[in-house]
Amino acid sequence: MTPLALYIHWPFCLAKCPYCDFNSHVRDRVDVAQWQQALLTDMAHEAALTPGRRLTSIFFGGGTPSLMPPALVEALLAAAAQHWAFDPNIEITLEANPSSVEAARFAALATAGINRVSLGLQALDDETLRFLGRLHDAREGLAALDVAQRHFRRVSFDLIYARPGQTPALWAAELARALSFGTGHLSLYQLTIEPGTRFATLVREGTLTPLDDDAGADLFALTRDLTAAAGLPAYEISNHARPGEESRHNLTYWRYGDYVGIGPGAHGRRRNLATTRHRKPENWLAAIDRIGHGLAEERPLLPGEQASEALLMGLRLGEGVDLGALSARFGLPRDTLIDADKARFYGDLGLIAQDGARLTVTAQGMPLLDALLGELVPADLVAS
Repeated sequence: MTPLALYIHWPFCLAKCPYCDFNSHVRDRVDVAQWQQALLTDMAHEAALTPGRRLTSIFFGGGTPSLMPPALVEALLAAAAQHWAFDPNIEITLEANPSSVEAARFAALATAGINRVSLGLQALDDETLRFLGRLHDAREGLAALDVAQRHFRRVSFDLIYARPGQTPALWAAELARALSFGTGHLSLYQLTIEPGTRFATLVREGTLTPLDDDAGADLFALTRDLTAAAGLPAYEISNHARPGEESRHNLTYWRYGDYVGIGPGAHGRRRNLATTRHRKPENWLAAIDRIGHGLAEERPLLPGEQASEALLMGLRLGEGVDLGALSARFGLPRDTLIDADKARFYGDLGLIAQDGARLTVTAQGMPLLDALLGELVPADLVAS
């Protein structure tokens, strides 16, 4: 049976966050029965379009999914098991904020069927957490991590580094402490200044000075060295795992596998179609009532567009991409997938490597990944 991943988006937060895309979705109370029925209906629609598939992963994400009632999680998992076959090693992940309120639900969520949790710690000290605008403090975050490790077989958490003024010594100490907790997976992201954010405003006002690119590259290399030495090598540009504990769900995205997304704002890739659901909860619910699913758009993807997406995603991985396999999959000549002159140039610089049909970005090239992708993947491939 062909593998498939399922993403379930829960849009609601119970508190405003200065960086959350869903501040308009803060709710004091949610009609759980209404939402359960709507999510089950949306799921049934996708299941009818993907018969005979085998689910390899389920991911609960969005606003604050760890505040979903465990009974709702259990009902959704039971329905998924009726619609599709479950892989014997299915990964069922829940994103969680590290608050004491959410940690109190971990035991019940584990009983409901969650077997992996991803905690948004982001930092291990209070000053940085305040700077990042987080609502939890370090003590609360580490307490949540302890509870998670007692209830879930697999635990991951994320940290943000390359912060203003952060030195290699400071980051090495923080990362060493993070590694000492013994989780099998870490997501380690460099701080980026996105347009329209509070950080962008502070930079424009001159009150915040971002770390420069060279310093960021030094911290990136240090991160790779320390995680590899601890037995959690990088398998993706920002993700590090003990062998066998890589995020199976995210690997589906990066390897350009099929996944279905349900719930407000959820995206999916189903065969050669890109799916998008209504983002506003009220619009999504209205669509469920009116037409039996929450789809806002179902757009066919040209072979070149799919190949471009597969390259942009796959080259994030340490394993890279197999150009021969992509050529066969999308029916495109292998020499149209990558700019050969640019590939030779960057290969000579040691930023990419080719072994037969397999193309990878080297450790030296990974800090320059975005620029390399813009050079290697032909702009006109999308129209093929």
